[in-house]
Amino acid sequence: PLGAWVLDETLRQAASWRREGRRAAELEVAVNLSTRQLNDPGLVPMVEEALRLRRIDPAVLLLEITETALMADPGAALESLTALKNLGVGLAVDDFGTGYSSLTYLKKFPIDELKIDRSFIGGLDSDKGDAAIVGSCIELAHAVGLRAVAEGVETSGQLRTLKEMGCDLAQGYHFTRPLPAPLLK
Repeated sequence: PLGAWVLDETLRQAASWRREGRRAAELEVAVNLSTRQLNDPGLVPMVEEALRLRRIDPAVLLLEITETALMADPGAALESLTALKNLGVGLAVDDFGTGYSSLTYLKKFPIDELKIDRSFIGGLDSDKGDAAIVGSCIELAHAVGLRAVAEGVETSGQLRTLKEMGCDLAQGYHFTRPLPAPLLK
């Protein structure tokens, strides 16, 4: 029930931004899914109903799933993700690099982006190992046709390095701290 509430609140806010004509209406909204939600047979109908109720284009919604959640039951995850993808929502593997995903499954899952875990981004400027891992994650994402997203970017140096590596998107405190919805104009 909590996951359904979070999804509905996110879509309600996205619908509100659209009605108000705010620039934030152009944003993709992301919602994390838990392992339990991913394996719930009611997940796809719940997402479909929430999108219909709020009159939101499915392409605006990105659902984020951790590597650990994907690998808990890869067969069930593949079935759920395929059904969600057929709805038109975006799918991301969150915290990539911290779990134990099989690269075989990575190419089979119908995902759109890999979100590189912040633990590697923090050492990007000072740790050659972190830089090598981040660079490899970006190359891997691109090699299989996915967007590479860096989480936890806090400095202009990290951002510069990520741009040089070809990272597609970045998020973190370097841009802004989390903001309440009314401040997103």
